[in-house]
Amino acid sequence: MPNYKLGIDIGGTFTDFVLLDETTGQMSFGKTLTTYPDPTLGILKGTKEVLDNAKVKADAVKTIVHGTTLVTNAVIERKGAKTGMITTKGFEDVLEIGREMRYDIYDLNISMPKPLIERSLRLGVEERVDKNGNVLTPLSMDDLKHQIEVLQAQKVESVAVCFLHSFANPSHEKMVGDYLTEFTNFHFSLSSEVMPEIREYERASATAMNAYVQPITDDYLKNLEKRLQNVGFQGVIHIMISSGRLTTVEGARKTPIQLLESGPAGGTMAGVFFGKMLNKPDLLAFDMGGTTAKASMIRDLKPEITNQFETGREKRFKKGSGLPVRIPVIDMIEIGAGGGSIAHVNALGLLTVGPESAASQPGPACYGRGGLKPTVTDADLVLGFLNAAYFLGGTMNLDVELARKSLKIHVADPLSISVEEAAWGIHRIVNENMASAARVHILEKGLDPRKFSMLAFGGAGPVHAFQVARILGSPQMIIPVGAGVTSALGFLVSPVASETIKSYISILDTLDWNHANLMLQAMEADGFEFLRRANVPNTEGVISRVCEMRFKGQGHEITIPIPNGILDDNTMPIIQASFKKEYILRYGRYIENVAMETVTWRVIVSGKSPEILPKQVFVKQNTAAFKGKRPVYFGKGYEDCPVYDRYLLKPDDTFSGPAIIEEMESTVVIGHHSTIQMDDFRNIIVDLKS
Repeated sequence: MPNYKLGIDIGGTFTDFVLLDETTGQMSFGKTLTTYPDPTLGILKGTKEVLDNAKVKADAVKTIVHGTTLVTNAVIERKGAKTGMITTKGFEDVLEIGREMRYDIYDLNISMPKPLIERSLRLGVEERVDKNGNVLTPLSMDDLKHQIEVLQAQKVESVAVCFLHSFANPSHEKMVGDYLTEFTNFHFSLSSEVMPEIREYERASATAMNAYVQPITDDYLKNLEKRLQNVGFQGVIHIMISSGRLTTVEGARKTPIQLLESGPAGGTMAGVFFGKMLNKPDLLAFDMGGTTAKASMIRDLKPEITNQFETGREKRFKKGSGLPVRIPVIDMIEIGAGGGSIAHVNALGLLTVGPESAASQPGPACYGRGGLKPTVTDADLVLGFLNAAYFLGGTMNLDVELARKSLKIHVADPLSISVEEAAWGIHRIVNENMASAARVHILEKGLDPRKFSMLAFGGAGPVHAFQVARILGSPQMIIPVGAGVTSALGFLVSPVASETIKSYISILDTLDWNHANLMLQAMEADGFEFLRRANVPNTEGVISRVCEMRFKGQGHEITIPIPNGILDDNTMPIIQASFKKEYILRYGRYIENVAMETVTWRVIVSGKSPEILPKQVFVKQNTAAFKGKRPVYFGKGYEDCPVYDRYLLKPDDTFSGPAIIEEMESTVVIGHHSTIQMDDFRNIIVDLKS
């Protein structure tokens, strides 16, 4: 009996599905509108459809891998639980004080993000631990009991516990956790478990956010498990986290902030998978969906991981305007709008796109669901890029006249231009903005965007990727199998893994290797215990170590790999060489005769990445792929453009652009001066000519 694995990705507009037969590699895809306010309704609807189409029963699905925007939306929309905080007396205002930095020094009306926990619910207790973990003042249980009673009277649902220097000695926080477990019904988060490392503000912010979203995540996952069981699913559920790894349902309940970027992380991990398949170790992953577009880099078949992350920004593209969360996350940049982003003429009479989105309710004007404002999707439809009768494989019809009417009223008439010029303007603005942001993202890492092929996916990604790649100077564009649901596919090829964090600050030359080895061994043991609970054999466990290091006196670190096994003085030259190489890559120079310093150590223990050879179902044979021609606007008026059915294109089929290639989940738009080829796995490879 075949074993099936189902990937489910909830996006802002669509929920995507990939059903994989693990024995044969056969895949079936599905897509449905995301349902608000209860996304599980869309999950159940889409699951039933993809299983019915593949003639598979629910009990044949052994694993579901899920990613969701639930946590991100709760933070952005401030719809989390009523949360309190217990902290060291005198440090109740850390969330408000922050880093005392302005993200825009020239904005006199600057607004900073408000803390998720209001001041009256941030309470201090007597206790104190120094930076080395020595207890200076024991925890006052009388203080603790009183403050818990205050929070109970205020009817809070969740509590964040963040004591000074608890990363060095978590004993006081654990005492609070034990008390809350025994005497209350609160959800609670301990900073020593959520983010056990230095930097008080970031640690407090992450813990507050985790506590804020914990009750709703817990309810959501329980509800999801129950509903899936009710329709016959009997397997296990894994959750995609922001680092591109999978965790268990229990792991997601304990630290739900790990889910902040779970959907986009799946797309990057799919990029790693296709990079291996195509022997392309360096790629730019370009993901454009219904709400946003993101880009991430894959170097040497590895995603770029960072812990410099923030969410809930006051200004969408302003770094520093959000709430910091030092969790491991794939280094992605939000580079622009999505298919549902709304276009408008601003007060200066300039055409702008986003950041407002029509989402799935009411959706773009062409959906005919009540949306009146023009979106990127409306523009793409008017330009002829999209087939009104074949959107989502013909399961959803688009209304061209509603799109034209919306563009005319809100863009064309105010600017005194034609509807076609308005649509082309929207398309170009989106592409230019995305290319500019992606170029900066790559250059900041000391790399050349012209040397990275682009892997494009997402519902709207293949529509816009050609022009974005051309602006960047990319040599090649790759549209993978299942481009419209690639993030969900990425879930299925990602490993179950655990990351353990510990701050140990020391000058490298005088580092206590015995202490470091004992610490790393304990961290590895925690990782293998996680794999055991996730039913992953320890024999499959792979250990990866990194350390955040800096020159003594610096305030920021860079991440470098650390060798496995026992560390000693003989290991030091390897670490020093890695630090020097990464420092020069990042900053273009190196500082001689200054001591190196270790700050935070990270140990990742992961299971094996699943290995599959994807074969899409529903590929017909002995039928021509050419569907005919339709008028498409490429900037100088409409021209007849060949249209192809992706499912009928065969390996080694080669032709020149321009061309439109249609599939159920997305549409590939390819411009002039290009060569298109289908590879053996039915990926579309587009070589760009100057």
